[in-house]
Amino acid sequence: MLNILIVCTGNSCRSVMGEALVNHHGQGRIQAFSAGSHPIGRINQGALATLKRHGLPTEGYQSQSWEDFEHQPMDIVITVCDSAHGETCPVYLTKAVRAHWGVSDPGHVEGSEEEKIAAFEQTFATLELRVKTMLELPLEAMPRDELTRKLNEIGQLSA
Repeated sequence: MLNILIVCTGNSCRSVMGEALVNHHGQGRIQAFSAGSHPIGRINQGALATLKRHGLPTEGYQSQSWEDFEHQPMDIVITVCDSAHGETCPVYLTKAVRAHWGVSDPGHVEGSEEEKIAAFEQTFATLELRVKTMLELPLEAMPRDELTRKLNEIGQLSA
């Protein structure tokens, strides 16, 4: 089983939705975790509400540091925010295949409740498209450089 760490700065929204989507669609083939470079310590309620609307689990998530995974070997690390992408990863993550799937943070959207929900739905749809596309790949058998290239290409997809 492959281990994937999905990273954003705060580990409260996008990375948590990514973790949920990989674990749901990966069906035991992949185990996903999420973490932040500077976790804020709580999960965004809009992210949890979005997961619930789509029938995904909403329990067991926590805003945690990527340092918490120092003893958990990761095969793939995917950043989902530009600020985390620009940061230097901890040394223990340097052996993992790394890719960037930047997506806007719906937690920062201002406006009506409908506009906020729409932002979360857009983020969810984009992440789901990317996760499903990734899972079509023979991840376990791909050469490292090809896997890196394909994952970064997937990071350009939008729903």
